Amino acid sequence: MPAHRSGSRTARLLAPAGTLLAALSLLLSLPGAASAADVPARGTASLGMGVVAHDGRGSLPTGTTAAQTEGVDVSGHQGNVAWSTLWSSGVRWAYVKATEGTYYKNTSFSQQYTGSYGVGMIRGSYHFATPDTTSGAVQANYFADNGGGWSRDGRTLPGVLDIEWNPYGDQCYGKTQAAMVAWIRDFVNTYKARTGRDAVIYTATSWWTTCTGNNAGFGATNPLWVARYNTTVGTLPAGWDYYTIWQYTSTGPTVGDHDKFNGALDRVQALANG
Repeated sequence: MPAHRSGSRTARLLAPAGTLLAALSLLLSLPGAASAADVPARGTASLGMGVVAHDGRGSLPTGTTAAQTEGVDVSGHQGNVAWSTLWSSGVRWAYVKATEGTYYKNTSFSQQYTGSYGVGMIRGSYHFATPDTTSGAVQANYFADNGGGWSRDGRTLPGVLDIEWNPYGDQCYGKTQAAMVAWIRDFVNTYKARTGRDAVIYTATSWWTTCTGNNAGFGATNPLWVARYNTTVGTLPAGWDYYTIWQYTSTGPTVGDHDKFNGALDRVQALANG
């Protein structure tokens, strides 16, 4: 009778498990592989949080022109903002995060939105879009109901749709290019119906190209806020011949995100007045 080799049998049983563990280890070591710890908490997204990771960071623009007006954008992670310091530094307008998806409202919104207004700034609010959670119309209504409204008081800018890389998963939120365009259209149409204003669209050219197929269908109606951290604004998304706002850095003074409005202060006022 042949001898029973328990060691060999155990090895055969453990071999598939070892192969699976090795494959998992290889997958996690691949460039770009994310762990649960890499995914931020829902609600913590902000304008441009994916810019450096996807587009990199160059030098700051050199100098300025009389036809540009300095602004900032802020969100909940900045907490109470030193608006008087920003005003003294030459900042004249601000955008404040109001909402994200249909599950988050900025807990610092009141201090930021009314505080910027209180020092004399023209200000508005923005919505961080999550097209994988609910429809564009649902999110536009949530935004309009929770800080994204507009009034013709000369000091309130139209709301912003922040549509960019998904910090919580697939960069295009699992949508085809056609489906993404339809989602954006649903949002901006609903926002206009609610407020009477065309929403500003914040995006980066590379994201817009990848996730909408560089769709040219919004430039005639929706002002462009483009993100690029470099010396020049670079190539714009299709459909826009010029930018209205340029987010040029996330490392500016007092608060990180600084922006240039493409025009003097009277043009900022004109956008506010509609």
